[in-house]
Amino acid sequence: MRNYIILLFFLALSFTTNAQTFYSENGQAVFYSEVPLHNFTGTSNNLTGQINLTTGVVDFYIDLSTLDTGNGKRDRDMRKTLNIEDYPFAEFFGKMTSDFNTETDSLQEVRVSGLFKIHGKEKQIEVDGTMQMTGNDLQLKANWILNLDDYEIKPPKLLILKVDEEQKIEITMLLKQL
Repeated sequence: MRNYIILLFFLALSFTTNAQTFYSENGQAVFYSEVPLHNFTGTSNNLTGQINLTTGVVDFYIDLSTLDTGNGKRDRDMRKTLNIEDYPFAEFFGKMTSDFNTETDSLQEVRVSGLFKIHGKEKQIEVDGTMQMTGNDLQLKANWILNLDDYEIKPPKLLILKVDEEQKIEITMLLKQL
């Protein structure tokens, strides 16, 4: 009987832990870039991420080959600049530094702190965003500025025009409860 009670306790604990974990493989990541007199975006719908609200751990990654700017030559140049053969992914691993209340469906501001890695380099960053419970799912939106120089990425040039060092990054994702 004692073993049965212990088993029920651990089963209940695992359901509680899993109830606070959310996952998706089809989030959207967008970067906004500029050169003098022109701007463009790159988009991927293959952002993968997991958020554990019990521990506060946040883990996201994207296959950089899935970014699409709508221009084949620009995409090839971007992949070459990012050296995706050696560094195919951009990754973020961190922890929530703000509270999130799962008992309300109101939009809540959140902050995470962690390591962002791209082009073989990593840097500690803080990212602000919003999260909202939508039924059993979790809606996430976040944005930050990525400075190419921080990751030793040389902005490509076209004659004397150079891509801006600062890239605005936005992510949007609906994470399903595990």
